[in-house]
Amino acid sequence: MAVHPFKAMILAAGRGERMRPLTDTLPKPLLRVGNQMLIEYHLRNLAQAGFLDVVINHAYLGHMIEAALGNGQRYGIHITYSQETSVLETAGGITKALPLLTNFSANQPFLVINADIYCQMNYSTLLSPLQRLWSNPASDLAHLVLVDNPQHHPAGDFFLEQDRLTKTGQHKLTFSGIGVYRPQLFNQVMPDTATKLSPLLHQAISADKVSGEYYHGMWMDIGTPERLQLLNVQLL
Repeated sequence: MAVHPFKAMILAAGRGERMRPLTDTLPKPLLRVGNQMLIEYHLRNLAQAGFLDVVINHAYLGHMIEAALGNGQRYGIHITYSQETSVLETAGGITKALPLLTNFSANQPFLVINADIYCQMNYSTLLSPLQRLWSNPASDLAHLVLVDNPQHHPAGDFFLEQDRLTKTGQHKLTFSGIGVYRPQLFNQVMPDTATKLSPLLHQAISADKVSGEYYHGMWMDIGTPERLQLLNVQLL
């Protein structure tokens, strides 16, 4: 296991409307698939890759997430929670958690993962872009992992040409929900304000400040009970 200073954040504050009724009494990250909770796959993968400090944001039924995961000791990591009392969206939630995620004076980048995906990616492969963004302050603001467009999202999100995200191109892929960010990407976000991530990324892409990579392994967006059941069948 590599020893490194980088931290990771798992986004777990969503209400999970499309997953109802399963999420009426349980936050989506705690839904079980295979033999463990969805969020536990991320925690174990992060620990294996040497991400020993993990921040988890939460809002809806957040106390259940804290009760289920504790301080992270049994996963070999340390978990810090960022509690949200209003809907902040992705960029707003990350901005609120920045003091827990990064060393501003050192411009330290960090990894962010959506809780409601399943991915077999080895997160240690992201140490290279983390180190690149950290060692060169004039470099990119973000590095995104892209995947093939799933059936429920055929249009994709971003063009990937070589290792750059561009406004136009031939290869439009879907954002996996896994990204590396420098804190400066969120400079324009007002504290405790609902802010989406996509506009910030598009602005950075226009400035040629976003790199990317294509991941061709197993990945799934667990957005509905049907996709949860499909993943469960594949894992058991």
